[in-house]
Amino acid sequence: MAEAVARSYADLPWIRNARFDTWFILGLLGISLAVGAVIGWEPALFYPILLIDLWLLGYHHVISTFTRLAFDKKSFRENRFLVLGITPIVAAVTGGIVLIFGIWAIVTIYFYWQWWHYARQSWGISRIYRSKDPTAEYENGWLDQAIFYAVPVAGILSRSAEQHETFIGLELWSVPVPPSIASASLHIAGGLLVLWFALRIRAAMRGQLAVVHTLYMMTHFAIFALGYILVPDITFGWLMINIWHNAQYILFVWMFNTKRFKDGIDPDARFLSYISQPHRLWLYLLVCVAITGVVYWGVLGALDWLFFAGVSATIVLYQIVNFHHYVVDSLIWKVRKPKMRETLELSTTPAE
Repeated sequence: MAEAVARSYADLPWIRNARFDTWFILGLLGISLAVGAVIGWEPALFYPILLIDLWLLGYHHVISTFTRLAFDKKSFRENRFLVLGITPIVAAVTGGIVLIFGIWAIVTIYFYWQWWHYARQSWGISRIYRSKDPTAEYENGWLDQAIFYAVPVAGILSRSAEQHETFIGLELWSVPVPPSIASASLHIAGGLLVLWFALRIRAAMRGQLAVVHTLYMMTHFAIFALGYILVPDITFGWLMINIWHNAQYILFVWMFNTKRFKDGIDPDARFLSYISQPHRLWLYLLVCVAITGVVYWGVLGALDWLFFAGVSATIVLYQIVNFHHYVVDSLIWKVRKPKMRETLELSTTPAE
């Protein structure tokens, strides 16, 4: 009996396999929950944990983007403008905003943009899980999107209504959302979640439940509720969802690369294909961490020391990198693109 259950579990429509996806869906949420519990128990541990998150996940996840853009000649040719053209534009716009308005402006932009970035990444992953099980029963159209974004939207409205003056110790301007609007959004989100559960129960009774997609959606709702609604401290809540997002991105990019180079070493992308083989996750992570050290500690540190002074300049430099990452990510990970779907082994027709 146990063997049959294990076999059935292994045969579910995972994006990689049962072991990887279990960690990807449940393990990452578990890590975020553990971090929240530790900080709740001892708030003084926040900054040490933040430092670990930045160096092992945050900076690393930005560097992972470049394994998609510039680690082989073909990718660099296809994405030359994203690497060389967008960077000075983002730098100029970010610097201009700081000069005109001050540091608080880019802190505010970061807070709201990162919320959208996290939600959009999760949306894309949910589409991938959905495409892996196209015969299951799903919500479609506006209802599908309303259910998915209900908790994230209620979360950002709630945080805005709370009118926090600082975020990660920096001045923040919050959109002036009336508490009544935030409260209404929470009630709407609650109603949509009840409807979603009812629809999934109906699908299960019909034998058409998308098991893996449903599991992923539950973790999506949970992390956004924790990060933006249930955890009182805006910064503590952000750290929980930031860890989830960063780790999710790193693992997804690695998985994408393993699928891209599933036939072995590619002579046209020898280095990337070598570190992207299934049994070399440790090497892929080590390479990205090493590059992280060079870029963030070496290059950005040197620029800050040579041309700028103080914490403010460091924040500006790091946000230029973050904003570039947000722009690029919105362009290179379109699940509806045929090449993406072929690499990820998805059905030819994108999920609605």
